[in-house]
Amino acid sequence: MSINWNEYDPDRFFDELIGENGVPRGPAKRLAEHLHALDANELEARRQLAEATIHEMGVSFTVYTEQGNIDRAWPFDIIPRTISAGQWDRTAAGLKQRLRALNMFIGDLYDQQNIIKDGIVPEHIVRFSKNFRPECVGIKPAHGVWAHICGTDLVRDGDGEFYVLEDNLRVPSGVAYMLENRAITKRVLPELFKLEVIKPVDDYPARLFDTLVSISPRKIKRPEIVVLTPGIFNSAYFEHAYLAQQMGAELVEGSDLVVGKDDCVYMRTINGQERVDVIYRRIDDLFIDPEVFQKDSVLGVPGLMRAWRAGNVALANAPGAGVADDKVVYAYVPEIIRYYLNEEPLIQNVKTYLCDDPDQRQYVIDHISELVVKPANESGGYGMLIGPHSTKKEQAQFVKLIKADPRNYIAQPTLALSTAPTLVGKGVVEPRHLDLRPFVLQGKSSYVTTGGLTRVAMKKGSLVVNSSQGGGSKDTWIINGGDSNAI
Repeated sequence: MSINWNEYDPDRFFDELIGENGVPRGPAKRLAEHLHALDANELEARRQLAEATIHEMGVSFTVYTEQGNIDRAWPFDIIPRTISAGQWDRTAAGLKQRLRALNMFIGDLYDQQNIIKDGIVPEHIVRFSKNFRPECVGIKPAHGVWAHICGTDLVRDGDGEFYVLEDNLRVPSGVAYMLENRAITKRVLPELFKLEVIKPVDDYPARLFDTLVSISPRKIKRPEIVVLTPGIFNSAYFEHAYLAQQMGAELVEGSDLVVGKDDCVYMRTINGQERVDVIYRRIDDLFIDPEVFQKDSVLGVPGLMRAWRAGNVALANAPGAGVADDKVVYAYVPEIIRYYLNEEPLIQNVKTYLCDDPDQRQYVIDHISELVVKPANESGGYGMLIGPHSTKKEQAQFVKLIKADPRNYIAQPTLALSTAPTLVGKGVVEPRHLDLRPFVLQGKSSYVTTGGLTRVAMKKGSLVVNSSQGGGSKDTWIINGGDSNAI
């Protein structure tokens, strides 16, 4: 028995592949027809092949629990998500615009703070930011870029349009899983890559390498680039190792590096010390240099900030970039774009209520059962309240948290997140909610991945897509021709 799209029911939600009456949307037409032609046994065989491939390739992630750290195989759905190339081109332009403005904002905060003086962003928003680093004041990174790699989370609401849910500018992760999703799908559905013109994603490591080369303080043919990891117990270690291998860069821990008397960074090797030009760091600010930040950190490199301030090494992302990775600052991004670029935002924010504002705070408290409440600097789906799925006790607890520290909380409407068909049993396909994390690079030039990491809420009705919270993933296809909403 094959999939019957006429029986597929996304309820009131916008489905990315299937429109009204079971008719596939333009970019999904060939995919839907092909899946319909496969019976339940064949679909199950493809699913098992994907599972075997994941184990063979060693694609895993770490979940932190009270019982300890658990390594799990990457949860993957074989049915890709499809987006038209035309819609993606518009989205990519908006993502580049957004990162350009955010980098100008970060640079301004560590220099003249004109955006505060001109009354666009309130001074206390920055003063009480957990990620503002006074140690970075006066530093001028190459090309004026602080956040070289950004993972922007996008969602589609009931109108089918993309909205920015949040910006991740500190140490965004997930791009290796995007690349592996494509490799797995090519094994599972190879015939579709002959039928469709699917835009490739495998140039990302080369683009990342070029971005890092462009910020090297030494303008030499082959700068020494390293990926700085906290080590094998980090949840994203698979990605650190993967990207280092793909770029031909060294994967190092803090103990592998040393800052010399000349304020240059050197890597310890069996042949002696070699100078390092660029560090793609996957360690949070507070752990990168015990001379400046957390004194007992064994993950970082003593003197690293000295070397960076002297202009002898480039850090990506730069320390202090997280000041713009704040859900309160997020609410001001449309005005930030208008202020620095004199342009209208090409991608809209989700409606956001700032609990720091007395009127907005009261609205949030009065409507807490309807809203999603988030702390300003948490990630991974932690520390948030999804109002419609919460208890009265949980709501009362969040009201207390908001009143105790209003600057630390924002609220947003509960979105009607788009869905996509997901294989949930042998030959059984049901809609599941999803989001998308494309990756944006900025150095001397800008680049946006063709698509990104699609994360799926594998539990029926759930809006939480994070893998750490039980979510999964699927490949994202940007397909030439047709409007994404077309039938």
